[in-house]
Amino acid sequence: MIRLKRPPRWIKSIYSSFTWRFFVDQKTVFLTFDDGPDSEITPFVLDLLKQYNWKATFFCVGENIRKNPELYKRILDEGHTIGNHTMRHEKGTGTEYEIYLKSVKDFNEIHPTRLFRPPYGKMTNKQKQTVGKEMKIVMWSWLTYDFDLSYSTEKILEDADKLKPGDIVVLHDNAKFKERNFELFEKLFEKIKGMGFKSEVIKEQ
Repeated sequence: MIRLKRPPRWIKSIYSSFTWRFFVDQKTVFLTFDDGPDSEITPFVLDLLKQYNWKATFFCVGENIRKNPELYKRILDEGHTIGNHTMRHEKGTGTEYEIYLKSVKDFNEIHPTRLFRPPYGKMTNKQKQTVGKEMKIVMWSWLTYDFDLSYSTEKILEDADKLKPGDIVVLHDNAKFKERNFELFEKLFEKIKGMGFKSEVIKEQ
């Protein structure tokens, strides 16, 4: 199985209006967490970020915000940023245009934001055009595959050797992957710190 950890240049050139990475002077990366907040793993992630004095961007699912309002508040209170990951985590390529757009809008009614990441990284061209007019579509420069339990923690840590300043890193605070990710996040954060990097939030502007 071929895993595209970094997006090919041709994809970035076609979707040049998307945000794939940042160009920074310092050793800064942008850790992002998709699918939360989750009562089991999000508190662990927040505690770990606090330990390192890092900030991150959480691309939350609206329904999960409603289930976990105290975690939603904690994410914001601790200086992190929240982005739109739709209200119901629909895959764009398998969802009718109007339904998908309603899911994006429903999220922004509970948390207004210009930051958007499509679930599964999938959208139709029409969805991309409409959402992109009002929102910053944030993709990634390193897909860790933390959600793929057949891809070992050791391999992910090896991949981290190629981390670059400005990289947008995708991780998941999703209970489905919690057992592996409890271990992975501790080791990955320590490795990133050891390489001299820190994490900052993605700004809306």
